[in-house]
Amino acid sequence: MITLRVVVDQMVAPVPGGVGRYTEELTRALVETVPANCEVEGLVSSSTAEEYARIETTLPGLARLVRTSLARRELRAAWGLGVVASAGSGMIHAPGLLAPLHRHDRINDGTQIAVTVHDVLAWTHPQSLTPTTVAWTKTMLRRARKHADAIVVPSHAVAAQLLEIMDLGDRVRVIGGAVGSGLRLPADAVVESRAAALGLPSEYLLTTGSLDPRKAITSLITALGLPGAPELPLLVIGPDGWGELDVATVADEAGLAPGRVRTLSGLSDEDLAIVIARATVFVYPSLEEGFALPIIEAFHLGTPVILSDAPALVEAAGDAGLTVPRDDAEGYPERLMIAMNRVLGDREFAGRLSVVGSDRSRAFSWRDSAERVWQLHADL
Repeated sequence: MITLRVVVDQMVAPVPGGVGRYTEELTRALVETVPANCEVEGLVSSSTAEEYARIETTLPGLARLVRTSLARRELRAAWGLGVVASAGSGMIHAPGLLAPLHRHDRINDGTQIAVTVHDVLAWTHPQSLTPTTVAWTKTMLRRARKHADAIVVPSHAVAAQLLEIMDLGDRVRVIGGAVGSGLRLPADAVVESRAAALGLPSEYLLTTGSLDPRKAITSLITALGLPGAPELPLLVIGPDGWGELDVATVADEAGLAPGRVRTLSGLSDEDLAIVIARATVFVYPSLEEGFALPIIEAFHLGTPVILSDAPALVEAAGDAGLTVPRDDAEGYPERLMIAMNRVLGDREFAGRLSVVGSDRSRAFSWRDSAERVWQLHADL
């Protein structure tokens, strides 16, 4: 029996975030696509019984859950130093950079280690991360350069950026993600009830992200305050503040009425699907991303999309969205305004974006991603 051991530790992190969701979805798909005479087991830091039970419930079909003797913080430190003990043997797939990277002989002892790099923000936008995260990310990528048999990235854009940062030879593989399995609309009656409970307007613009400058939400809010801008409200899926900034203040400074822009956070998958599906337009102005999951989610639910020309976003969207150039930061809000007016003012164009986007979303599936991971390890 061949065992693929997946590092599922991010699922029990204090804030699982996007990598936690990626870990869950990919591991579930790996279990569902397991080849003959193979199995999948999870590898997790020393955690509570409740956390172990949650992983096993979320990922039915795991052959077993292997617990390390170290808690999460200590495990990150130890693996960063190359202290891996027995966790470092066998066929290992890490959905992030947290991996038992060490010198090994793939040919003779059968150990192979693949890690995943979701973006290069630690180099391009370190201010978007904590100093600790930046330092740890750079340390683990240096270890990956020495010891990883493969480095998975979510897009060709990240692959190109990564290879500019570090010589990784031919080990980089592009395997993208997909829409979460829970992002589905419920029955119509439930949709109407939840929409009312969430206070959704009949028409609204939608975006996602924080006020981190990289996300360019401030540029979008500024666009709504320009002469001739659309008068629809803007809903932001994300936190109210970032550092000393808050959404209400940014909106006020743009000249928008109180309540014109508001945030939504802590949404269930079902509520998130409702919010996206009912939006008039989804606008994603982010200046830098490793993967384009938010716009793929909007495509999936038939919502017209406006996006920046960040390489990873353009790569994912193809011709399914309306692209806005990021250059000339001072003119970016005006270009966003023009794009919004174009989509809102042309129902035929908006409908075409909806249809093409829905078709584009089918290019991304967790089953396909999992099968490519299995093939990667078979090739190794």
